[in-house]
Order: sequence, then C-alpha cells, then structure tokens
Amino acid sequence: MDNTNIIIAGVGGQGLVLATKIISEAAFKAGLDVKTNDVVGLSQRGGMVWGSIKMGDKVYSPNILPGEGDILLGMEPLEAYRWSYLMKEKGTIILNEKEVYPTPALLEKEEYPKKEIEDLEKSFNIIKVDAMKEAKEAGNIKAANTVLIGILAKLLSIPTYIWEEVLKENVPSKAVDVNIKAFHRGYSI
Repeated sequence: MDNTNIIIAGVGGQGLVLATKIISEAAFKAGLDVKTNDVVGLSQRGGMVWGSIKMGDKVYSPNILPGEGDILLGMEPLEAYRWSYLMKEKGTIILNEKEVYPTPALLEKEEYPKKEIEDLEKSFNIIKVDAMKEAKEAGNIKAANTVLIGILAKLLSIPTYIWEEVLKENVPSKAVDVNIKAFHRGYSI
C-alpha cells in the first residue's frame, strides 16, 4: 500500500486526540506501519490544534510537508482552510460544517473566512457534513467525530470490523452503541 497522509485539524475541546488515536490504532491493527503527531498546537478549549497520521507499508516520519496531504479531516471549517496548504491538489477534505468562531471574529475584529472556505472546492474534493446533526440522529451529538471517522474509513482500505473493534476499545462502554451507529452513518455518506 502506498503511504496515506492524513491531517486532522480542529480546535481545542473537539476530541482531536481521541480521533487521532482511533485512526492510528485501526491502521496498526490492519497491519500498516503508522506514525502520528498526536496533537500539535494550542490545545486549550477553542485554540487551534492539529495532528497528522501517516500510514502505509513503511513510514519514516509523521510529518506531512506542504503538498503531501492526501486527506484532511476538518473538524472545524476555518481550521480545515488553515491547514489546506499541506494538501495535494485534488486531495480530499472531509469538512464538518459546524463553525467555531475564533476570538478575533467573535470580537468583530476579523471576518470569519466563509468565502475562502467555500473556495476550497476549486482545488480539493470536498465532503461536507453536519457531523453534529448526524451524531444526534445516531443518538448523541458527542459522537460527531465518529461520524467524521466513518467518512474517512470509507476512503481507506481498512475493514469496518477493525474500526468497530477500535471504537469499542476506546470509547466508554455506555457510548459504544451510539458510536458504532455514528460510524456507520458517516460510512454511508
């Protein structure tokens, strides 16, 4: 398998660490070599955070250079836009539509870059989803990241039973059923 380079971008408090762990463990259980940068950035609630996962037959570093990203999992649109420079042309961006406004936008000192985010469609394959809505329909809005992981899983050659095993091992037992439903909602998008 060729290496697949995944960037995860969001804001503090969105569960990026757990999402990175689930994705990397699924790849490892599928027999792939995996390297990750768990989280790099300001992980306070609302601060910019990002991580990377590289998987394949042999991976030497988790770092993804500009133009090398295959998939960007954008937990928040502005953060997906901010990290899109790492993507290959026509790479895939999974874009959660839920906006989390940064302080300068909340204070009306800067505009939230809606047009620039829309323009991502000119250079990349975009899969838009209201992950919170999908998670709510699965039973709990807290499973929004699992919806995004389900969409990502469809783009990778890792069997769904492995994803289910990893979810069972990493989410609280009372949340397993909801997360499995949320995963399959995302997988079906």
